[in-house]
Order: sequence, then C-alpha cells, then structure tokens
Amino acid sequence: MDAARKPPGLLQGKFIFKKLPNGNLDKTKVVCTFCDAELVYCRSSSSLKYHLNAKHPLANAVDAGPSTDVAPEKSRRQTTLFECNRGKPVSTALSAKLTNLLAQWIATSCRPISVVEDDGLELVLQAATGDPSYKLPARRTIMRRIHDQHTTEKAAKDEKMIEARSVALTGDHWTSVNNGVTVHIIDASWELHSFALGVIKTETRHFAEACARQFLDVANQWGIADKISTIGTDSAPNMVAAGRILPFEHLPCVAHVVQRAIVMSLREGGFDGALAKCRKVVGHFKHSPANSDELNVQQASLGQVQEQLVQDVPTWWNSTLEMIKRVMRNKDALHTTLSQQKHNLALPTNAEYEKLAKLKKLLEPCRYITELLGGDKYVSCSVVLPALCHLQHAMKISDDDPAYIVRFKAAFIKALNQRSEKINLEWLKIHDLRNSSACPEQRGRLELVKGEEPALQPLGEENPEPPKKKTALLLMGSDSESDEETPENNTVERYKVEPSASLDQCPLKWWSEHTAVYGKMAHIARKYLGTPATTVPCERLFSLAGHIVQKRRSRLSSENVNKLVCLSDWWKKEK
Repeated sequence: MDAARKPPGLLQGKFIFKKLPNGNLDKTKVVCTFCDAELVYCRSSSSLKYHLNAKHPLANAVDAGPSTDVAPEKSRRQTTLFECNRGKPVSTALSAKLTNLLAQWIATSCRPISVVEDDGLELVLQAATGDPSYKLPARRTIMRRIHDQHTTEKAAKDEKMIEARSVALTGDHWTSVNNGVTVHIIDASWELHSFALGVIKTETRHFAEACARQFLDVANQWGIADKISTIGTDSAPNMVAAGRILPFEHLPCVAHVVQRAIVMSLREGGFDGALAKCRKVVGHFKHSPANSDELNVQQASLGQVQEQLVQDVPTWWNSTLEMIKRVMRNKDALHTTLSQQKHNLALPTNAEYEKLAKLKKLLEPCRYITELLGGDKYVSCSVVLPALCHLQHAMKISDDDPAYIVRFKAAFIKALNQRSEKINLEWLKIHDLRNSSACPEQRGRLELVKGEEPALQPLGEENPEPPKKKTALLLMGSDSESDEETPENNTVERYKVEPSASLDQCPLKWWSEHTAVYGKMAHIARKYLGTPATTVPCERLFSLAGHIVQKRRSRLSSENVNKLVCLSDWWKKEK
C-alpha cells in the first residue's frame, strides 16, 4: 500500500481505522498495529493510551490525540525531584547496598526477618529512591546477607583471637535460649575488648557436666582452649561445680555475691511492712494511666520533676533502692493525690519513712559497688577486694544503730562472708597491689602493676562523692588494717568520674609504654588484667536472645539466633 493510500492513523500511527469490505473506513473502530486488537473509538484517545500502557509499555506511547486535534498547552511549573527520578529504576549497586543495610539494621536492632515483607517499609524505600518499582529483598536473601556478614565479622574476631596470648571467658546459663559465652582480651595495643562468642541452645538439664562441656565446645570452635586463663559465671551450684570440672581458674560473679547479700539482709532487717506499702502505692499508679497523670499534675504544682514511680523487681538489681528514693522524693505529691482520690491506700508512716531513709543510706554503697564492678570496658578485678572491704566498713555496727539496722547489717556481713569464701581469693589477691609481705613468686607478679590504680570510664550516672574515710577503705588491700585517709588523687571515685587518666594511674596505659622494658612480664599482666570481676555484661548481652526469639520469630533456627546476637553485639561495640 502506498503511503498516500495508507489509512489515517491515531497516536502517531499506532492505531488505524478499520477498513470496511467496500473500501471505506469505519471511524468508530480502530486496530492496534502491534497486536491487531480491535478497539472502539469514540473521538477520544484515552482508551487507546490505556491499551498501550497495559499491553505495550515499551512502545513509547505519546499523549497526542488525532492529528486533527490540537493538544492543550501544558501548565508551566518547576518539576519536582521525585518527578525527575520517577521511572528511573534503582541501579544494581544501590539495590545491593540497600539489601546489605537492611540486613545490618535487622541484626543490630534485633528486628524480625519478616520486616522485609512489610508494605509500609517498601513504600518508604520507593519514595526515598524515586523508583516506584523497587521491591524489598526476600527473606532468604536477607538471611544469606546476614550469614555473609557474620562470616566477614567472625574472620576479624578470629584475627584478634590469634593475636591474643591469653583470654578470659564469662558465661550465662539459665534458660534454653539465653545461654552463651563472651570473651575478654587485651590486645597488643593494650586495649580491652569484650565480645560474644556465641549463643548456645540447650535442650537438656543444666547439670555441671553439660555446662562445662558447652564452655569447652565454644573454646574449641574458636581455637582458644589453650589460651583460657579464667572462666567467670554466677554462683549457681551447677556453675560452681562446672568450674571445678574445667581445667581453668573459676571466678564467681562478685556482683551476684553482693546482690544475694542484699536479698538475705532485707529478709532479716524488718523492712517488710514499709516495703510492702511502697509496692502497693507504686502499683496503684503504675497500673492506671489516669492515676499516673494525676500524680504528674501534683508533682508539677509542687515544682518537682515529673517522674514515674519504680516498682522493685527481684531480678532487677538496685530496683528496691530506686523505688525507695522515688517514693520519698514524691512523698507530698503522693499524699495529696491519694487524698483527692479518696483512696484508702496506706502510705508509709513517719516512723516507716525514717526506716526507709536508713535503708536507703545502707543500700547506696551496694549500688555503687555493683555498678562499679558491672562494667566491661575497663579493668575491674583490681577493685574487688577494696570494694568488699568498703562494704564491710559500711555495714559495721555502731552503738547508735537501732535494732532493725543491727539485724540488717549482721545479716549482710554474714551473707557476704559466707559467699566471699567461694570467690577465688587467691586469683584476686594478684590484684592486691599493696601486700609487701607476699612470697617472692607473688611479689614478682604484683610488681607487674605495682602502685597502679586503673581509671575507668564513667558509667553514665553522677554519684555523690563518698566520704574520704570510706574512699580510703576502698583503696585498702584485703590485709590492710590502716584507717588513714587516702589522698584525693588516688580515690576509687576516679573509676566513675574520670573518662581518662594519666600513665601513672591506668595500668593499661602504663603497660602500653613499658611493654618493651618488661618483655615476658607483659604476658602475665594481660592475663590478670583482662579478667572481668562479674558476668553482668554477659547477662545483658544474652538477654538479646530473649528479644529475638519471639512469636513472630519462633521458627528461627539456633544457628540464625547465634549469628543475629553475635552481629548485634559486634556492630554495637564498634560504634
């Protein structure tokens, strides 16, 4: 057919009018030149454009009507950034980067893998990338990336293990999903590192033999069985028995010892009535948002900080102290709120408030010590014996103490002494830097860090400066009988308030400057200084497993749980 005789078309010839048998054109029907589909034409090309977009998206359909129509002039306005990028697909490199970041976010923040099936997240990424066709990666893709990232990060940790000449382990074994092991090492640059080695799924009873075998399995998997100096656990009977089985030094958690002494002394001190009233009052406001709002109004009217009350929990250390402090701070606000509510809930009496004030004073040094010993970014074993000596002094019975305080202190000292006998005192005495009467072998070890007091990072909470006499006792060795006040620049308060210290105060900094002088002695210093005093950081870490294994993630395999917990810990430590 000649071009002159070609049937007139629409949309730049993509559609032509249907030709009748007699040779005339049917202006009510058109035929698609791509698929020969016959369409009805009613002097509007909208349906034709829909056909092109649906059936032939690559045909570059043009928004032009019949050649006889004149297209209206487009309104003039600035094109938005989203419109500029609209239709441009995300590049392969950007898509891979987004997938890696999604996997890292899921592992670090302990998000469920199913989050990649969330339509809302997909819409957010589509708007951010300007690609409405972007699709989230599948769950299998995310898990593959998590496995790859775990392999990469584990290789970096393996290098640290190879370089380390001595390592210390801590473990937590108390439920089927929260079992795990962490490692603590001092590297060649004299920096202390603590990170997770793995989460262990336990389906059998936690007998001593099983716990010991799990420690050995983790050590063999990482190739550090011949480098372990100590293993730290809580004071549970099965863990103590496991420590006797293992061929390493066993260090029970000192913070557990202090916390257990507090629990035992509270039972004997006669504070049950006052504490019970506090718990009921706190529960009244904690379980009702309306009551809590009324309390906040009263706090504001009295010029106090609007704060929530705290309920004490047996497994939440220092929660009893925090409950007492907040109840006492809000005494007037609580009384006014309860009187307006016409509630017959009994507040502590004045005599009971006096008892609570005395209990608060007794619990403050315990909180101080548990927080001090609970860190993992600084040397902590060196302060164990001075800390226990400080508690002994703080709980010393005086003639002015009432009977209930005498019972509390007596019960605390008894419980602390009983449990201190289970602590590996011989190992801890290596850190007692003031015992000049030690045997030559021990004196040679003490020479490693003699005269040094480690300065620790602040724990994020300001604390009142302890009395100088108590500070002096904190610095005394376990065999010291001196009551002389220690100079201010040597106080243990530096552990909490100074972010850094000079070379004369921090053993790790000191050793970084004197390694070449002492040679082989540096290995012994790393061995003893790298041992943590408690298993608290380990327990905090493996509580992540409880957050990961939920109903939405109950089908996660133990291998995936292990990798998610380890990646979360490793990446957070690198920030």
